[in-house]
Amino acid sequence: MICVFLANGFEEIEALATVDVLRRAELDVRTVGVGGKLVTGAHGIAVQADWEEKDVVTDPLQAVVLPGGMPGTLNLEKSPIVQAAVRECMESGKFVAAICAAPSVLGHMGLLQGRKAVCFPGFESQLVGAQLSQKPVCTDKNLITARGAGVAVDFALELVTQLLDSQTAEKIRMSMQCM
Repeated sequence: MICVFLANGFEEIEALATVDVLRRAELDVRTVGVGGKLVTGAHGIAVQADWEEKDVVTDPLQAVVLPGGMPGTLNLEKSPIVQAAVRECMESGKFVAAICAAPSVLGHMGLLQGRKAVCFPGFESQLVGAQLSQKPVCTDKNLITARGAGVAVDFALELVTQLLDSQTAEKIRMSMQCM
């Protein structure tokens, strides 16, 4: 199961494009509302999450996804459940994917030490201990990070590649007309 955490102020494209692509790959994806099931994005789009954060159990997790956006990223970071899920995945080698400002959460948690990562321009100093990448989407073992909304589909397709395979990701890319 993959949990995509949504906190008030999340970047809608980063979250929903990722959920869409992962579901096209027929992966088990749950949106998780931080602070309740109804969550409002940074641009006023309200989303009904599948679960509330209290419903998350870390045992069956294969990945967690942290969309960026403000103040969504700050709200994600305040959640002990988000932090526990991220830490569990990082420590057990499961995938942690963060885009835009959200990689800053990982930096503040001390999880980027010696790892390659990328973020939205201006947040680089928050990626404590990371080796900064110039790529739009960066993968380092079980860590996937990306710059922002403009690469949300590529970010999601990289998750599909890592969780399944590159052939499935390519089929989805072509079916969506992402050239």
